Amino acid sequence: MPISFERSWMDADLALYQDTVVRFIEQEMQPHDEAARKRGHVGHEIWRKAGALGLLCSDIPEAYGGGGGDFRYEAVLYEAMARRGLSGMNSSVHSIVAHYFLNHGTEQQKAYYLPKMASGELVGAIAMTEPGAGSDLQGIRTTAIAQDGGYRINGSKTFISNGFLAGVVLVVCKTDPSQGARGTSILIVETQDCPGFQVGRVLDKMGMKAQDTSELFFDNVQVPAGQLLGGVEGQGFFQLMADLPYERTIIGVSGLAAMEGAYEAALAYTRERQAFGKSVFDFQNTRFKLAEVATQIAVGRAFVDQCVQRLVDGSLDTATASMAKLWVSETQGKVIDECLQLFGGYGYMNEYLVARLYTDARIQRIYGGTNEIMKEVIARNL
Repeated sequence: MPISFERSWMDADLALYQDTVVRFIEQEMQPHDEAARKRGHVGHEIWRKAGALGLLCSDIPEAYGGGGGDFRYEAVLYEAMARRGLSGMNSSVHSIVAHYFLNHGTEQQKAYYLPKMASGELVGAIAMTEPGAGSDLQGIRTTAIAQDGGYRINGSKTFISNGFLAGVVLVVCKTDPSQGARGTSILIVETQDCPGFQVGRVLDKMGMKAQDTSELFFDNVQVPAGQLLGGVEGQGFFQLMADLPYERTIIGVSGLAAMEGAYEAALAYTRERQAFGKSVFDFQNTRFKLAEVATQIAVGRAFVDQCVQRLVDGSLDTATASMAKLWVSETQGKVIDECLQLFGGYGYMNEYLVARLYTDARIQRIYGGTNEIMKEVIARNL
């Protein structure tokens, strides 16, 4: 019986939803992926199409325009895209932004922004990283100084996923630079017709070529006081820390699915590819390598599925989510490297899925908090 990697959290309703997701991806996303990689972004239309089908913000309550499901519905979409190396429509960051609104926003902020995000009218981004501040968010220098009945934002951000297409950006700022982490707040910036706001270049990355990762600049950007997330200053650092399990579980889910995609591609290729009068799969070394890969995926599946269920139940803690992010992203690099090797020289060609999965995998150990930070988070709970 062929090895399969069944999800312990899958049920009949999710299977039907998965069918819709896969049809959308194969009909609307895959045919345009190469053009998006050359262009550096997927454009707004695909976001609106996904929103019309109910594929965005699927775990946001229906009262705010979302799908009314739980995180498992989000996981179905992340997995389907990751398995196919489709990184252009960064729905994970979009959903993370939606959850900042849901978990920390005022009622007015939730009612206004969440329906627009669920429909794809507004693409969401969160601006944390700066040229001089990455994982150390206490080192950010972007300021939002209270004046004229609102705030004036000044500073710059880099490596911002969805930055080029974003209609709403959550900007992590210092509202009181003298207070360190306690002086950090999150401001909501709508990008259209926003004086002083500028999108820089779409960054030329090693992987994830279709994803619009950009620089953002804020030059005396004026926002009303009502654009302070949650309505209370100094809550930004707490808000960021509270949503880490959600973000890091997404990284684990997507990384494991990418490993499955590489495994399936390598299995199919080695069975077809001939060398020395027989298929590459018939060599013992090939079968042993694939056996090791399958075992790694199966082990990871058990842990990640547990994290998914605990996130749904509300019992997932930051340390466990950090373990998932750490283990999956490290193993993802090793597994996909093994799969690429089985393709020989063709594995180095971007026309092959395994090559794109290989380059896309490298960032997994960096974003969402570097893996060195993950080890520190876990160590503090020993």
